[in-house]
Amino acid sequence: MGIAYRVDAKIDVDLAIDLYHRSTLGKRRPVGRPDIFEGMLTNASLTVSAWNNDRLVGIARTLTDFTYVAYLADLAVDVQYQRRGIGKALVRETRLRLAPSCTIVLFAAPDADSYYAGLGFVRNTRGWVLEGG
Repeated sequence: MGIAYRVDAKIDVDLAIDLYHRSTLGKRRPVGRPDIFEGMLTNASLTVSAWNNDRLVGIARTLTDFTYVAYLADLAVDVQYQRRGIGKALVRETRLRLAPSCTIVLFAAPDADSYYAGLGFVRNTRGWVLEGG
């Protein structure tokens, strides 16, 4: 199985929502709101996707200025494809497109702390959230 990584591929909203359902991230994203999902995909600064032939199996969606900070908003991998290095590769492919000075920040899913620590991320407890309505 060869996974192909693509940068800024035009990803159909329904295809993306299907991936999020097939990953653990679907529980924490607005999968029932294709209108919001369209904006999430369209307005991301950098999207790296993982494909097994024509099947979308992973995505890293980032909001960034490319030089100082990048917010890795979503890292989703189909549960059937997890533990194969796809998430790690998506982060690596994202990092390659950012300046060396650029810091990547993210909010981890509750069960993903050890995963991100294994990729070299460091916990920061100084984050704040102002939620939308």
